[in-house]
Amino acid sequence: MTTRPDGPLADLLVVDLTRALAGPHATMMLGDLGARVVKVEAPGLGDDTRDWGPPFVGEPDEAGRRQSTYFLSANRDKESIVLDLKDAADREVLLALVDRADVVVENFRTGVLERLGLGLEELCARNPRLVALSITGFGHDGPEGGRAGYDQIAQGEAGVMSLTGTDPEHPQKVGVPVGDLLAGMYGAYGVLAAVHERERTGRGQVVRTSLLAALVGTHAYQGTRWTVAGEVGRAQGNHHPSISPYGLFRCRDGAVQISVGSEGLWARLCRGFGIDPATPGLATNSERVANRELAIEVVERAFADWAPEPLLARLAEVGVPAGRVRAIDEVYEWDQTRSQGLLIDVDHAALGNVTLPGPPLRFFGPDGETTRRDHRPPPLLDEHGDAIRAELAGEDV
Repeated sequence: MTTRPDGPLADLLVVDLTRALAGPHATMMLGDLGARVVKVEAPGLGDDTRDWGPPFVGEPDEAGRRQSTYFLSANRDKESIVLDLKDAADREVLLALVDRADVVVENFRTGVLERLGLGLEELCARNPRLVALSITGFGHDGPEGGRAGYDQIAQGEAGVMSLTGTDPEHPQKVGVPVGDLLAGMYGAYGVLAAVHERERTGRGQVVRTSLLAALVGTHAYQGTRWTVAGEVGRAQGNHHPSISPYGLFRCRDGAVQISVGSEGLWARLCRGFGIDPATPGLATNSERVANRELAIEVVERAFADWAPEPLLARLAEVGVPAGRVRAIDEVYEWDQTRSQGLLIDVDHAALGNVTLPGPPLRFFGPDGETTRRDHRPPPLLDEHGDAIRAELAGEDV
């Protein structure tokens, strides 16, 4: 293919057969790192998320559609081509892309690509160096391997909702589609491992993950709490199950969060706010966890006369980790967020210059920061179709 963008993965071509969020997030991560990502979309609407809203922005196109902010969140650094995978000629275009590709990513339901004659094993047989990533809802095999995967359903089935919320009677989903996002992240991680292994073996392979696998893979201490200790974790609001005091605490006209993760920090908190560290039932972390309600009561009593801002300043002064709960607009207006390169400006074909959330990685070499700065905007439907077809035909573009 032709000139590729800068970045650590600038020598990779990724064919993106995904839609919705898990797969597009994986391919966007690869695109952020410089890979050339060609997004293959269905005729008509394209990726389903082009129609997920409101909110929509911009003027209506010829079909009367405006730009979905959902689609914009998961598709920067990509090109778009429309192909009908049931059409023989369009399948040949796809196969020509696959023959040149380093990576193919798909998140169809199990068996769909095989019925189209485009199964990943077949694609890998055509191109033995191909790394193919497949993301499903609940896995590719097993008794429920064919189930459709939607984030909230997976959060419930994978136990995450049982750990989230005010109490066990009120399970709560996480406020972002964390199952989709984690599956995309694990998928991109697997792709990079397989590409690295290809350098030794000369051959690609198929990488599989799922929303279920990604969510179970992040159970962390809640997993070993059951597998080793035989305890079932339950939702308990904004307080940690194994550390106390650690969570959200009320103060005058608001609340703050603190993390007292050691006995040294407990001693600092006590000295700074006049708490008796030897209060019966609170002398050690284990005791404070066992008597969590008492620990919360004691801390909130000590914070009762403090407004949030001076309280945070005092906590910083005494050396106790603390923070506030910010609304989303406050996060993007925060100088610290901007200082980390977490906002990027792109020139969108329909919207003009827009600001998007940016990649969460920065790179530094011997001569300073080398983080990629020039990012592609999310594409319009089939925005690059003619150019890609001409390129495959060997024409100058």
